[in-house]
Amino acid sequence: MWISLFLAATLAARVTAVQQKYDQLDAQRLVPMLTEVVRFPTVQGDDEARRAQMRWLEKTARELGLEFRDAGLIAEVELPGPPDAPVLGLMVHGDVVPVDAEAWRFPPFTAQVKDGYVSGRGAADDKGPMVQALLAMHALRESGIARTHTVRLLVGSDEESDNKDVKTYLESHQPPDYTLVLDSNFPVVVGEKAWNSLTVTADVRPRADDRPYVVAGLSAGLATSIVPDRASVTLRWTRGNPNWGPLQDELFEVKMPPWTRLDVGAQKDVLQIATRGKSAHAGVNLEGGRNALVALANAVDGKLPPGGAADLLAFARMAGQDFSGTGLGITDRDPLWGRYAVNVATMKRDADDPNKATLTINVRRIPPRTGAQLKEHLEKVVADFNRRTGASLVAGGFYDDEPMSFDPRGKLVRRLLAGYGTATGIKSPKPAISGGGTYAKRLPNSIAFGMWFPDKPYPGHDVDEKNPVADLQKGTRVLIRALVDIATGPRIVEPFKP
Repeated sequence: MWISLFLAATLAARVTAVQQKYDQLDAQRLVPMLTEVVRFPTVQGDDEARRAQMRWLEKTARELGLEFRDAGLIAEVELPGPPDAPVLGLMVHGDVVPVDAEAWRFPPFTAQVKDGYVSGRGAADDKGPMVQALLAMHALRESGIARTHTVRLLVGSDEESDNKDVKTYLESHQPPDYTLVLDSNFPVVVGEKAWNSLTVTADVRPRADDRPYVVAGLSAGLATSIVPDRASVTLRWTRGNPNWGPLQDELFEVKMPPWTRLDVGAQKDVLQIATRGKSAHAGVNLEGGRNALVALANAVDGKLPPGGAADLLAFARMAGQDFSGTGLGITDRDPLWGRYAVNVATMKRDADDPNKATLTINVRRIPPRTGAQLKEHLEKVVADFNRRTGASLVAGGFYDDEPMSFDPRGKLVRRLLAGYGTATGIKSPKPAISGGGTYAKRLPNSIAFGMWFPDKPYPGHDVDEKNPVADLQKGTRVLIRALVDIATGPRIVEPFKP
């Protein structure tokens, strides 16, 4: 007993020493550093922004006395331990999801600090955790406490898009012995739902109809993992003098869901029907969004000429009945995992064939159904829809991802839970299940640990994305507790086993 008490007291003293260094040297740096890194528009395809952020990361790491290595799609920032020490990894991503700048109240890559928040694309997902990790490592370095581990921060570059960075990295680099992925919820995530998607494609050329207008365009959503906040259908008058009045009157009578808006505007032979909603992270905060695509599908029900566009919107309307996939015949429920999360995400014309358009629906799947079983089920749903409606939708999608789970009795899980409880004063914290897929699925021996507190809706992927300064500071202190516990203690043998 006295040995356990001594070890606990020693750990507490070390944590206090590192936190004091953080308060003295780093706490005031957090907000300025985050505002700097938010300014890099690291969306998919902007290689110059990625390289500029890499240069910023190298400069910042060296200023903090940390080692930096450019490992291609991943950057390494390291606080070395003794020779041949085990490696404790921390992992974040430096890329961000796309933005619709017109929907933001301020330029999304010009960070705003106001009313206790840092706002800007990436402030929460995942540049906030990047800065928190850098400063926690610096505080540990400055404390002078002897480390038994090397601490290595890995910064990925395409987590929100192609997900090639980890695979490429592992072709020439060994993974850390165990890694904390700082891109999800506290206290520790013991289950991540599968990331799957259903696509349905249609020929949008109009079928024979007596209506004097056709669908000339349709568009919705930015990315599969974002609740769409904008959607639109464009109609074009095809014979005689345009008379949009009766249709506009019908549309103006539509009762829209709360926090959504319908805009209708006519200009000569063109009528634009658009909806506005609220974006949100499709895996972590689906309920916090207001789906503009589903709202549009409901608003135009029965008002479009027969054809592929009307069929796609009818399918979107069916799929978007609720957040858990009931409209797709999914009623699975589990006491630990909860239910599916289903986001009717995007509708886009084919770049190579403008006569075709595709609706994409993001499906976060729980056990025990496999990806192959879900694929078979959803293809049947599409086939049944076609038979019932006369549509000719073609089903596709992605079903290769599977749920990932950890034993909540595992050594590392219990250490992280205990540390989180000590750092926050929460007694017996419970591990989390997340709908968001993280690097933990791709990097061996890794698990998601924060940096978002469970008492607030997650703002990542949202318009006007923001992160509370108080939570940034609080989360850094939780991370410091975990770093000191693991990086100054003995190697954890079989960390995910009891």
